[in-house]
Amino acid sequence: MDEGTFTYDRKTADLLPQFELGAARPLRVSYHFNPKVSHYHYGVKHPMKPFRLMLTDHLVSGYGMHKVMDLYETRAATNDELTEFHTEDYVHFLQKVSPDNLGKLPRGTLEKFNIGDDCPIFQNLYDYATLYTGASLDATRKLINGQSDIAINWSGGLHHAKKNSPSGFCYVNDIVLSIVNLLRYHPRVLYIDIDLHHGDGVQEAFYTTDRVYTISFHKYNGDFFPGTGDIDETGCDAGERFALNVPLEDGIDDDSYINLFKSVIGPLITAYNPTVIIQQCGADSLGHDRLGCFNLNIKAHGECVKFVKSFGIPMLVVGGGGYTPRNVSRLWAYETGVLNDVILPKDLPEGLSFKNFFGPDYSLYPVLDDLYENKNSKKYLEDTRIRCLENIRYLQGAPSVRCDADVIPSQDISALTEEEEKQIQEMNEERNDLWRLEQMEKDSNKVGEFV
Repeated sequence: MDEGTFTYDRKTADLLPQFELGAARPLRVSYHFNPKVSHYHYGVKHPMKPFRLMLTDHLVSGYGMHKVMDLYETRAATNDELTEFHTEDYVHFLQKVSPDNLGKLPRGTLEKFNIGDDCPIFQNLYDYATLYTGASLDATRKLINGQSDIAINWSGGLHHAKKNSPSGFCYVNDIVLSIVNLLRYHPRVLYIDIDLHHGDGVQEAFYTTDRVYTISFHKYNGDFFPGTGDIDETGCDAGERFALNVPLEDGIDDDSYINLFKSVIGPLITAYNPTVIIQQCGADSLGHDRLGCFNLNIKAHGECVKFVKSFGIPMLVVGGGGYTPRNVSRLWAYETGVLNDVILPKDLPEGLSFKNFFGPDYSLYPVLDDLYENKNSKKYLEDTRIRCLENIRYLQGAPSVRCDADVIPSQDISALTEEEEKQIQEMNEERNDLWRLEQMEKDSNKVGEFV
């Protein structure tokens, strides 16, 4: 099975930060993208616009970020990879359905698979889903192999898709499939969601396991899509207390959001001790989003990403919602800079393609916090923070790994190449040799003590 194609190898070392001998090495950041994913179209009136990914990529390269990251042009996910989570009949439906054969489907098929205004059938739908999913899976492989410390896929993050149906513009849940892959190598995965909407598909998939901790910051009032995400939803069975929801009201501002985020995420990472983190960075939590109701600015959203990065834990960073394309691309370009320790100037790059989309200010940091009244009182936010910390307190330390067939996938979907398998084997042999030398030295010292 082919891996993502490596397209940049850091040869322009003069463009990278310089480090003194003995200093910590720079983080290895990889960027996973297939340009074809931005060519698909949900429909003229549909709010999801995949061309936002093209705008993001133009901004990222326009600012020169391609010079400080490893770039991978990714392959599509396979049918077998999709069925590691999704049912075979649903994947088969996605493969076969098209706008041309909708009228020939058996009665009730569209209702069965939740097809409608939110999740329409458009041309080459299956190809679109496999492309964004393939990019996320490629990113997990680079984390697993130790080739990346942080792996970015802005085309991923479609967190609503269920096991046997699409939901909320999401057809395949690339996050769930990525977590399934990571669980083969990592004892504990932390999933952090800062999309406007509750990350229900990911929470539902791992609601009964302690191997994955899901936390979502989102708008919630019982009616707002998807209708889930109350603070009382905390997991069940072995996963009890391993889901956490932070419901918010309209108009939350930068300071309130950042303070709440840091006061909850800091203790959570300390208590759960994840070995890898997935952060979903849905841009619909920004102010002025077409479907949004928050007042977050780009730098505040990015501060949440920066804070998680500061813990030094391997990260998969994915996109998600976001329905004002110019602001989506601004945000994800800025957060690409954050993940690479690069501060991007507010002026857009000279010669930027599609620059007209970013008027009238033509800035990376437009004012987005002036639209909604903040209905999150200080008392409400403090009560929410206390309840979250009470849930975290029940963890009583990080859980150990269980050999449970329902938790650990039965098949390996890492799809490593022979060369990568050989590299991993050589690394393991080197570690074993080093361990043996250390043991011999210790044994020698013990003999010396007894002589």
